[in-house]
Amino acid sequence: MLRVLSPRGALTLHRVDGALLFAVRAALAMALVALPVVLAGRPDLAVYAMLGSFTTTFGRNLPYPRRARVLAVVAAAMTACVGAGAALAAVARPQEGGAGAVAVVAATAAVAGLAKFACDRTGLGGLGAVLLLFSFAVAANGGPASADVLPRTALAAAGALVAWLLALLGRLVHPDRPQRLAVASALRELGALLDTADRTVGPARHRATAAVLQAYYCLGVAPATGGAREDPRSTCVRLADLSWSLLVGSASGAPRDAAGLARRLRRQADVLADRRRRLPELPPPVPSAAGSGAVRPAPDDPTARRAWALVEGGRGGRHPRSVLLVPALRMALGTAVAGWLAVVLGLGHGYWAAVSAAAVLHAMNVRTTAQRAVQRTLGTAAGLLPALGVLALHPDPAVLVLVIVVLEFLLEYTVAGNYGLGVVFLTPLALLLSDLAAPSPAGTLVHDRGLAGLLGIGVGLGCALLVVHRRAAVRVERAVAACAEAVERAERAPADGGGPPHPVVQMRLAVAVVELREADDAAMGELWPAGIDPGTVAALERRAHLLLARRPRSER
Repeated sequence: MLRVLSPRGALTLHRVDGALLFAVRAALAMALVALPVVLAGRPDLAVYAMLGSFTTTFGRNLPYPRRARVLAVVAAAMTACVGAGAALAAVARPQEGGAGAVAVVAATAAVAGLAKFACDRTGLGGLGAVLLLFSFAVAANGGPASADVLPRTALAAAGALVAWLLALLGRLVHPDRPQRLAVASALRELGALLDTADRTVGPARHRATAAVLQAYYCLGVAPATGGAREDPRSTCVRLADLSWSLLVGSASGAPRDAAGLARRLRRQADVLADRRRRLPELPPPVPSAAGSGAVRPAPDDPTARRAWALVEGGRGGRHPRSVLLVPALRMALGTAVAGWLAVVLGLGHGYWAAVSAAAVLHAMNVRTTAQRAVQRTLGTAAGLLPALGVLALHPDPAVLVLVIVVLEFLLEYTVAGNYGLGVVFLTPLALLLSDLAAPSPAGTLVHDRGLAGLLGIGVGLGCALLVVHRRAAVRVERAVAACAEAVERAERAPADGGGPPHPVVQMRLAVAVVELREADDAAMGELWPAGIDPGTVAALERRAHLLLARRPRSER
């Protein structure tokens, strides 16, 4: 209990490249759809356009082609949540209490569970399911007439469309921006790895391996392990290859002047992250004796397709459904209990309790749920004061929208670095959205938000403790088996020709060892241990990393 409920790490601030531009885009998406509606004299409808604009918060670091596909699905889901919530509110009339309020609570819990399962299944990170739930809950508690359902849904669709367009607009100016940020992250993590004493296993090596894989995934190529690439496509590809070489080389020995190399990697990462700086063209590499085995980075390269089919399968379909069902059940149960208690206690804006419980439970395990509870509590307490100050001034609706836009910018700029810091701005944002939809006394709003937030946080943490996730051990067992199989396959594959293509073997091994570490960390954060010897996991992890460092004799 002490191990999983430790708040250690809750206040850690992480560096996130590209956060400024992302926050500007999110705020602009909200302003473009909300201000015209407010100026037209319908501030109550502007809220639903803003809900649709939350689409832009997804797919932060995805390459533009995949971002277009993912955000199109998210936009449809966000619009569907608003439409379904508005339709339910028109029928159930939850503001009148009784069976209608209970029906809305039950539907909110169902949406929470489904959204959590879908986001975990597809690998969507960030606020993910919480934003989908928030959109549904706001619409379901708005109390519209039947004639209002279609306009509110249409405005949500318009906001989602504007967010989708803005998310893809950068392709015209900086088409390689996501790739540059992914490679920059890989270089920073490699610098952190070189600064550690044990480079064979550990958190630093896991983060570096995952970051390098993410860089190759954004670039759409596989590591070049047989010599120089034929026709290297960009400087980012060359730097990704450098990252891979340093990663696998550091497993077998420390490079000379590791500290100096780490500083140079960080400087290069700063260059990549700075959108104002053009990347210099690197001189073509000198082909080695194994140059005939080079990997072409063309989009139709079968090696890259095979390698990234492994990663796609590992991201979306690597977990059995039973592993994902328990977190979804926790979220649905916590949302239902918190919403029901809010109705019984007569709290105004009771859906805030349900959303707070879902936000706490939108975590990987009990340990991260406890961290979220601490972050949510401190962030909510800090955010209530500025919200009270703004509401006490009774600003004009147009001014209120501008304040909400500023809060959205601050939220998106800070939340990726630390969730608790983001909640400081999320709290007044939610309060001002409620006031824009239906003006209420400032003291009442702040009182309701504080009580509902504490209720939701407590219920969420209690559900995480009571609903035991024994299936986390299944994920560890599968990860151990997959990693052991990848290790055996890599050991059987001849180092010089024959057998499967060497990049695919390495990619399979790298994906397997990253999943092994993530599965073990997730299980360690639960009350019930996985029942697998930690020494077995550590030995298998070390063996896999040493195999990744193996190179053909001609290359050595």
